[in-house]
Amino acid sequence: MITAKKDIRALSKKELQDFFESIGDKAFRGTQVYEWLWSKGAHSFDEMTNISKETRAHLDKNFVINHIKVDHLQKSSDGTIKNAVRLHDDLIVESVLIPTNKRTTACVSSQVGCSLDCSFCATARLKRMRNLNADEIYDQVVAIDRESRLYHDKPLSNIVYMGMGEPLMNYKNVLESIEKITSEEGLGMSPKRITVSTSGVPKMIKKLADDQVKFHLAVSLHSAIQEKREQIMPFAKNFTLTDLREALEYWYSKTKRKIRYEYIVWKDINDKPEDIEALVAFCKYVPCKVNLIEYNPIDDGHFQQAAPEITQQYIDRLEYYHIPVTVRRSRGKDIDAACGQLANKQK
Repeated sequence: MITAKKDIRALSKKELQDFFESIGDKAFRGTQVYEWLWSKGAHSFDEMTNISKETRAHLDKNFVINHIKVDHLQKSSDGTIKNAVRLHDDLIVESVLIPTNKRTTACVSSQVGCSLDCSFCATARLKRMRNLNADEIYDQVVAIDRESRLYHDKPLSNIVYMGMGEPLMNYKNVLESIEKITSEEGLGMSPKRITVSTSGVPKMIKKLADDQVKFHLAVSLHSAIQEKREQIMPFAKNFTLTDLREALEYWYSKTKRKIRYEYIVWKDINDKPEDIEALVAFCKYVPCKVNLIEYNPIDDGHFQQAAPEITQQYIDRLEYYHIPVTVRRSRGKDIDAACGQLANKQK
């Protein structure tokens, strides 16, 4: 009977140290291997050049490194790069490098497919196959950092969990990936440069607050009227605005950090004065910032970007009440890399 090799990155540093002691080697060898796996991003044991060939062969006999592979890379005319990322079991997710003059941002996926059913999002039409492991999320960041240095001559500066999947439905692995990304033994990035975007899972937002996370929280809102939000995001029948508001108030009471609301304005859906007033009222519950996002079509024509003057009405009303608001222009639309467009079309 052949026993499958264990993914070595599932082991903690202590477990690696214990493994080496169990085979009569020094504990510090586990520390060396751990460094190769995380801060140096090794994809094979042969890369571990300060470890003897005999030890590397022993590792190869007992373990595997289930690293990702960038299967297909697309470049947009605006500098955006989209990766089709092949996982060890041949499933595919997508991740995106978004460059601007001041920063480069990695948009990473947390699930193969998605657990939720937002009507306007191409990813939501894919069946959720499984959650990504922490190392698979981490690998996306490492790959995008390398691309940022190669194609834009600067290191990655920010990370957003806004790719495929609902991050809070993969809570454990998402937080473990952030722990690795922010660790000095990993990538050493500040948690202040990381944003986790959720469609709004109240119970898990409260858990984030209880766990005293240091990263930013963004919420895809799109309507502050319950009936309309259910039309846009059907799962909202189970996660109501009342519950969401209570969870966000709890978040702010624990963290004292602003919420970022992501909001798309669609023609004939949420472009009326009552929609604007409902958003203003919702913004008053906790300190926040509103990102008005340009809509990226997914071919069926039901959702269409509202007229510019409607977006301006939102801006004027929010600014009247001193609620910070920005308009986020989409990037990478020509390669289906913009928000809501990730759907594995290359698969």
